[in-house]
Amino acid sequence: MIQDHTQHLGVLSVSVHIPDAQSLKAKRFVLKSLKDKVRQKYNVSVAELDGQDKWQVSTLGFAMINNDRRRIDSCLQNILSSLESFGGLVVCDHSIEFY
Repeated sequence: MIQDHTQHLGVLSVSVHIPDAQSLKAKRFVLKSLKDKVRQKYNVSVAELDGQDKWQVSTLGFAMINNDRRRIDSCLQNILSSLESFGGLVVCDHSIEFY
């Protein structure tokens, strides 16, 4: 039987601009590299939420579940910092929500 445990879900949504992408293929190359690095380093779920048919813009979602909300917030803030220093894209907007 599953016991009742406190759990938190954190979601980071990030809008990015990829100025050098001149095709969907170029955009996907940048995003795949980014998503693979973030998944490997932070062990979070990653998905492209919007902008799939546009060359230079995208909205990405990063999700993490844990029993410690501060741990989730710290991890999502670190991901945001990593994105801001990732070459090839510019972070335009972001939000962090907890459920």
